[in-house]
Amino acid sequence: MKARLILENGSILEGQSIGALDDRICELVVNTSMTGYQELLTDPACANQGIVMSYPLMGNYGVNEEDVESSRPWASAFIVSSLSQRGSNFRCQSSLNDYLKQHHITGIQGVDTRALTKILRSQGTMKGMITCAENFSIHRAMEAMGAFRMEKLVDQVTCRTPRVLPPHGDQTHRVAVLDYGVRNTLVECLRSRGCEVTVLPAFTKAQTILEGGFHGVVLSEGPGDPAEHQDLIREVGAIYESGLPLFACGLGHQLLALARGGKIEKLPYGHRGTNHPVRETVGGKLRITTQNHGYAVCGDALPTGASVSYVHVNDGTVEGLEYERPNCFGIQFAAGEGTGDLFDRFAHSMKGGASHA
Repeated sequence: MKARLILENGSILEGQSIGALDDRICELVVNTSMTGYQELLTDPACANQGIVMSYPLMGNYGVNEEDVESSRPWASAFIVSSLSQRGSNFRCQSSLNDYLKQHHITGIQGVDTRALTKILRSQGTMKGMITCAENFSIHRAMEAMGAFRMEKLVDQVTCRTPRVLPPHGDQTHRVAVLDYGVRNTLVECLRSRGCEVTVLPAFTKAQTILEGGFHGVVLSEGPGDPAEHQDLIREVGAIYESGLPLFACGLGHQLLALARGGKIEKLPYGHRGTNHPVRETVGGKLRITTQNHGYAVCGDALPTGASVSYVHVNDGTVEGLEYERPNCFGIQFAAGEGTGDLFDRFAHSMKGGASHA
């Protein structure tokens, strides 16, 4: 079926419908990953977003029940150049197209994603609408996009009740994870290091955590603008002041920066992909990181008592902060097996050891 992608700037791209047939308005963002589309669709940081994949072919290895980052997909739309109708992999359980339909994700293929990527990189992230309607109204589409808001996304993605997950092996620590949009990978990295993990709703009070007998706290990744959540920022400030070992990731890293008087900036088109180079400011070690964010800590308005630990090689933006308070640090890039040394450092800090980059 014919489908159209209408951009906020008035551009119209034509292609073929994939996934659900519903009209869908979303924030359009470009991701440069060649693989990992299922992890991306289920990352809560993608809530209400239409993901434009710059790599031309998606779906060639299908989907399965294991490669998910949360209990459901959060992306609203999926835009690709070409979608494989069947997957070829020994772990494949269904096609990507069937997965999109099952979870009501609207999509379009056959559009010039290279041209679309150039538009979004030159003009910045913008809203878009996918429709299969033959006689659509561009005026009504513009009105609908104008009324669309990306607000309070943490409210949508956070868990409603606490859940406790046992460690893999002998228990060494009890860790509280504030769920601003936590990924399964982050939780599993903690469990594999002997941590009993208690995933808490984002709006859990600091006092509840401090009275819970936890050895450390993780502030998770998540979607949206951190400055919208003044209530969360206050609680994060109280956790910081408590002195508990604190590891902040993604959105959690931004909330911590705001709690300590820093400022946040919105990037023109964000960092989204699996090959972002990040350099340590001390020693110069280079990491190739996975990133999925549209905001960053301002380098010229750092939090009180913080220094930059990582910078993005491409644009010089802040990618990590080191706090003068013992056993407290934050990173902007995704926390996973590729950052195992940082999880080791956090686990060591809960044993009372010194915390060094």
